[in-house]
Amino acid sequence: MVNRVVIAAPASGHGKTTVATGLLAAFARRGVPVAPFKVGPDYIDPGYHALAAGRPGRNLDPVMVGEEQIGPLFAHGAAGARLAIIEGVMGLYDGRTGAGETGSTAQVAELLQAPVILVVDAAAQGRSVAALVHGFRSFGTVRLAGVILNRVGSARHEQILRDACEEVGTPVLGALRRADAVAAPSRHLGLIPAAERRAEALASVDALATLIAGAVDLDAVAAVAASAPPLAATPWTPEAEQPVRERPVVALAGGPAFSFAYAETAELLAGAGATVVTVDPLHDTRLPEGTRALVVGGGFPEVYASSLSANEPLRAQVRSFAAAGGVIAAECAGLLWLCRTLDGAPMCGVIDADAAMTPSLTLGYRDAVALTDSPLAAAGTRVTGHEFHRTAVHPRSGLLLSPAGGAAWAWRGADPEGFATGSVHASYLHLHWAGHRGLAERLVRAAACSPSD
Repeated sequence: MVNRVVIAAPASGHGKTTVATGLLAAFARRGVPVAPFKVGPDYIDPGYHALAAGRPGRNLDPVMVGEEQIGPLFAHGAAGARLAIIEGVMGLYDGRTGAGETGSTAQVAELLQAPVILVVDAAAQGRSVAALVHGFRSFGTVRLAGVILNRVGSARHEQILRDACEEVGTPVLGALRRADAVAAPSRHLGLIPAAERRAEALASVDALATLIAGAVDLDAVAAVAASAPPLAATPWTPEAEQPVRERPVVALAGGPAFSFAYAETAELLAGAGATVVTVDPLHDTRLPEGTRALVVGGGFPEVYASSLSANEPLRAQVRSFAAAGGVIAAECAGLLWLCRTLDGAPMCGVIDADAAMTPSLTLGYRDAVALTDSPLAAAGTRVTGHEFHRTAVHPRSGLLLSPAGGAAWAWRGADPEGFATGSVHASYLHLHWAGHRGLAERLVRAAACSPSD
């Protein structure tokens, strides 16, 4: 039994991340063990959640892992906590395009039987806020337990808003003034990840704890969370039924350039029998000793292209490792790093392609099928993943330098994408491996049979 509450909003930009991160930090400052969660595929917000809570931020995405996994993943991530704060995605009822409530904050709240607190940007609103709150409370079946007002202009403005919410029977649990905002810098894909500005991010989180503690009734929030009923869910486990006995070393890329990773990825690799060791391609000049496989997730290599390029010893080793049949699985940022060049800067050269920034954003869920056998997936494997990037790779799919391969994935409405051989898989598609646990097991088995660095 973990007390839990969902922090939602009418739309993006109302202040969910500010409130959720601040609540986590404020309760942690009180000595309450808190567990942080984020609805949807976002990697950046959980980084700030983790700093606030002192434990990994985790994602709950019914589209990526299936709705049947939400309860178990929540129970796994909340183990040992007394309070779980679940930050929503977009607007409360916004989910996968064309799929109704699927993937929405409301769906996750219902699956977890969790009450919802609505964060409302009230900067340009008066009594009309009552109509907005009433509409969100009466639409759908989630239990809207209260409101936190954001960007309130004055004491008089706050009283108008409180009176309006009282008219529709919805308690106001807090009010943040316009001048109280704690800035977090952004760039082309949203907030700058906490891993890239750790000292500043820690200071921001500390400031948010103070802000929220002074503007929100924490006892009332705790009472809302305590009203959630017991949840019948067996905790998810990363342990494979038959883990590999050899304990092959799997290098998992990390650091500022490759900060996009779900916590369950490393857990699944270890559960499948791997010895997981982190490598930072910005600073480490060699792969970990005895590396049998390399997993490179998402991030911002385009921001660090010159520094990644300057690490010639590691680039050369990765290229030789691939040429010798070493196992590599890369997604999005990892794909760019494996290319010949990124915005003209030399990269690893494992893939016979070049990458560059583009003005357009590619974003959305993809129902994909594997086209080529690889260490990650057998041909014909079906997955649901997510694309999120402002870069392009030319060619979009094709052959690797060694040995000959084919495209990684195909999905409706687009040409085949990515690069795959018997030892390398590289694609733009982000996957949540907890929804397809066979991926980790297949990769670790392949690693056990591959040459080491």
